[in-house]
Amino acid sequence: MHKLRLFLLLFMLPSILFAQQRTKIILQSSTVANVDTKADVTHVKNPVFLHDNAVLTCDSANFYPKRNYFEAFRNVHINQNDTLNVYSDFLTYDGNTKHAHLSDNVKLEDKTSTLTTNVLDYNLGTRIGTYINGGKIVNKKDVTVTSKNGYYFANTKDAYFRYNVVAVTEQSTIKSDTLRYNTFTNWTYFYGPTNIKGKDDNLYTENGSYNTKTENASFGKKNLYTQGSKSLKGDSLYYNGKTGYGRAVKNIIFMDTSDKLLLRGQLGEYYKADERVVVTQNAWFAMGTKDSILVKGKKIPDSLFLGADTLESQKVFQKTLKLLPKPIIKKDNEVGSEDLEKKELRAKEKAEAKKLLANPPTNNGAPIGGNGNPTDKRLSKKEQKLAKKKEEDKKNPTSALAIDSTKILDSINLARERVKLDSIKADSLKKSVLTVNSKGAASKQDSIKNIAKTSAKPGTEKKGTNAPATNVKTKAPVTNVVPKDTTVFNPADTVRARVIRAYHSVRVFKSNMQAKADSLFYTAADSVLRWYKNPILWSQGNQQTGDTIHVFFKNDKINSFQVLQNGFIVNVETDSTKFNQVKGKIITGFFNKDGDLTNMYVDGNAESMYYNKNGKGEYDNLTQTVSSRIKFNFLNKELTDVLTIKGNDGAVYPIDSLPKETVLTGFIWKPELRPTSKADIIKGKSTKTTKAVIKTAPKTVPKNQSKTKNNLPTGKAVVPKKETPQKVVTPNSAAGPPLVIDSSKTKPPSKVVN
Repeated sequence: MHKLRLFLLLFMLPSILFAQQRTKIILQSSTVANVDTKADVTHVKNPVFLHDNAVLTCDSANFYPKRNYFEAFRNVHINQNDTLNVYSDFLTYDGNTKHAHLSDNVKLEDKTSTLTTNVLDYNLGTRIGTYINGGKIVNKKDVTVTSKNGYYFANTKDAYFRYNVVAVTEQSTIKSDTLRYNTFTNWTYFYGPTNIKGKDDNLYTENGSYNTKTENASFGKKNLYTQGSKSLKGDSLYYNGKTGYGRAVKNIIFMDTSDKLLLRGQLGEYYKADERVVVTQNAWFAMGTKDSILVKGKKIPDSLFLGADTLESQKVFQKTLKLLPKPIIKKDNEVGSEDLEKKELRAKEKAEAKKLLANPPTNNGAPIGGNGNPTDKRLSKKEQKLAKKKEEDKKNPTSALAIDSTKILDSINLARERVKLDSIKADSLKKSVLTVNSKGAASKQDSIKNIAKTSAKPGTEKKGTNAPATNVKTKAPVTNVVPKDTTVFNPADTVRARVIRAYHSVRVFKSNMQAKADSLFYTAADSVLRWYKNPILWSQGNQQTGDTIHVFFKNDKINSFQVLQNGFIVNVETDSTKFNQVKGKIITGFFNKDGDLTNMYVDGNAESMYYNKNGKGEYDNLTQTVSSRIKFNFLNKELTDVLTIKGNDGAVYPIDSLPKETVLTGFIWKPELRPTSKADIIKGKSTKTTKAVIKTAPKTVPKNQSKTKNNLPTGKAVVPKKETPQKVVTPNSAAGPPLVIDSSKTKPPSKVVN
C-alpha cells in the first residue's frame, strides 16, 4: 500500500507545476450571453470554451472571468487533444488548477477504454481521473473492471482500483482488494488479496501480475492454485493460462484430497491439459492410509512417505494402465490372483448356463428341465421353487398363483431364447468382420443384411432381396437392426486415475514397511507400489531384494507384497555375523488388517539357510534347504512355522562345524540404506554407503559328507519332511525376527522389538 501511495504522489507532482502556469479560459463563442457586472458572472447558452489544449462545450453555463472558473449544465463535453473525451450532465471547472468536477452520467473515453461513474474529478493538466463512489472501466479488448474507488492515468493508460475490485474477462473473473490495470498492455497488477477464477479453477495471491490477453501470470505472495480437489502452493508461481503450463518455486505443496495425496518440493511444473505435476529439489509426497499406529497410547492414521530426486503426479485414462491383480492364497498353499479367480468363476458360470440352455423349458410350460421334475439339478433354486409351485397349482386349477407361476416360467423361457438370439447375432457379426478383412466392404453389408434377417421375427420380412423388414400388425418398417457402426461407447473409457512416478534415489517410509529403489510407479486404480532397479524392501526386521518389488494396498491398507525374479530375504542376529537367508524366483507376503506380516511364500528354486537354537537360547546348528516352495508363518511379528512344500532336500551343520561360506548366492546386506523415520524421506539420507556385500555359495563339501542331487551337503541331521511345521525361537533383536528353527520345540518365540 505504501508503494501505491508513493506512485500516486509521483503522478500528482506535475499538477503542482501546472498550477503555477496559469492560463485564462477563453469563451470562444455562444448563442446567448447575459453579463452581470455586479456578480461578475456571464450567463451563456451553447458556449464553446477554450483552455490550453482542451475544448469544453455544454447547453448552458455560468462563466466567472475574474475567477477563471465556470459552471456547465447538460450535455457537457470535454475534448482534449482529440484523443480523450469526457461527458456528463454537470461540470464545474477551475482554470487555475485545471481541475474539472463532473457529476451525473459521467463517461470518459479514450482510444483504449471507457470509464463510467456518477462522480468524477479530472485534471486536464495531469490527465488523471478519480472517482470514489463506484465506477467501471470497459476495455475495448473485452475486459471490464469495477470498483468503489478508481484512478485513471490517461497518459500511461494505467488505472488503479481500490476496494471491491472485480475484473471480468472472457476466460476469468478477478476479485481483488487493490489492483492496477493497464488498458494498453492488458497487464493487471495485484497489491492485496486477489482471486482469479477461471472456468474450472481458481488462483489466490496477495501480490502478482496477470495479462488478460495472453493469460500469462506471475505471483509472489501467499499463492494458492486450486482445481477441483487439487491445489498447488508455492512462494512464487508462474502460469500461462492458454497453454495451461505453470511453474512453482520454493516451498511447493501439491495436494489432492480425493486421492489423499500430499506432494512437496522446492521446484515444480504443472501441466493442466493432462493434470500433471513434476516436482524436483527435495521432492517427497505423503499418502494417507487406513493403517494405524500407537503414539503415546493413542491410535493415529499411518501415512506412507516417499521421497525421490524427481516426483511426477498425473491423472491418466484408466484404460491405458496395465493394472496388477492382487495375490491371494488358494487351496493347498497355492498363490493365485484375484483376477484369475474371477475369470475361473465366470468360465464356470458360463459352462453352467450353456448346459442349462441345452435343455430349456418349452414355451407351453410342459416339461421343465426335460422331465419337469422340481428337483432337477439343472434348474436354479428359484426355478425349482417355481416348478414345485406349478405342480401344486395343477392340483388346484382355480388358484391365481398357478397363472402367475406359468407367466414367470414363460418369461424365463423367453429370456433364454433371447440369450440364444444374442449369441447368434454376435457370431454373425464376428463373421462379418472376418469377411470384410478378406473380401472387402461389400461382403460386410451382405453379412449385416443376414444379421437383420436372422434377428427379425418370422413373418416380418418382405419378399425381395433389398426389401426392409416390416411389422406384421402395423406394417411399419423395422429399424431395430444391427447398425453399421458397431462400436459401443463404454463410460469406463473416460475414467481417470491418479499415477505417481518417482525417479532416482527413491525411498519410502511407513511404520511397518521401508524401501529404496532407483524408480517407482504407483496408481490409485489398483493401489500398487511398483519398485524397479535394485529395489530393497524392509519389513518386520527382514530385508528383501529382487529385480522388481510390488506392494499391494486394499481399502487403503497394506495387503501384500511380491518380489519378482531373484528374490532374496535376509535377517540377521544381534551380533550381525549370523545371517538367516531365503531366496527364490518369486516371494509373496501377506499382511493382516493390523498391517502385520502373517504368511510368506517363496516359489521357484526356493533355498533357505537359517540358524537354529536349543532350549537354552544357544546356537545349535545351521540348516540349509532346497524346495520348490517354502512357506513361513508369522504371529505377533515373530516367525512361528516353516513349511517345505513340493520337494525337500538339504543338510544340517553343527554349530562347531560350519561350512566356509555361510551365505547363499546373490547375498546382499545393506542396513545403512534403510530409512528410519519420516525425516529420512524429507531431508534425504546420506548417500555415502559401504560397498554391497555379495557372496557366492559354497563350492566345497566338508569331509565325510556326500552330495545330494542339488549339490547340497547332507549332515548328521535331516530337515523335516514335506509340509512339516517347525517351531521357532526368536531372540530380542533390533534387527527383527530371524528365520531360525528350533527342532527341540522347547521354547516359544519371544517378542521382537523393532
